[in-house]
Amino acid sequence: MTIYFYSIREQYGCFSNFSPHGFILDDLYWSTSEHYFQAQKFLGTPHLEQIRLAKTPKEAAKMGRERTRPLRQDWLEVKDDIMRKAVLRKFETHVDIREILLSTGDEEIIENSPIDYYWGCGADGSGKNMLGIILMEIRDQWR
Repeated sequence: MTIYFYSIREQYGCFSNFSPHGFILDDLYWSTSEHYFQAQKFLGTPHLEQIRLAKTPKEAAKMGRERTRPLRQDWLEVKDDIMRKAVLRKFETHVDIREILLSTGDEEIIENSPIDYYWGCGADGSGKNMLGIILMEIRDQWR
């Protein structure tokens, strides 16, 4: 069986970066892993704090995608590690969702995003599913 997730209202919604599972990382509190991930695009600028304080993960995502902001030079090289760091801290912080992740056994985990071909599987299933891969890596580390 394969586990698909996307909406935070679904069974495995806690796997979404929009899930309301805050944590402390880099000495700051982050409402969601989406807030952390998007803010890291602008490390060392006031944009980081603006995104950290966004009211919702959707707003943080929108702000992070605005190309009016100065994207850090090394973003393509560091984005996977930043996502891994955020997701790991989220699941370290919240025992309840760590148990849900561990309960998935050896099942494949796929972010069923119709629009994201990098972090998710995309509309046609051909995406890289990097978020799912990171979740499975973290699950394997703990077992």
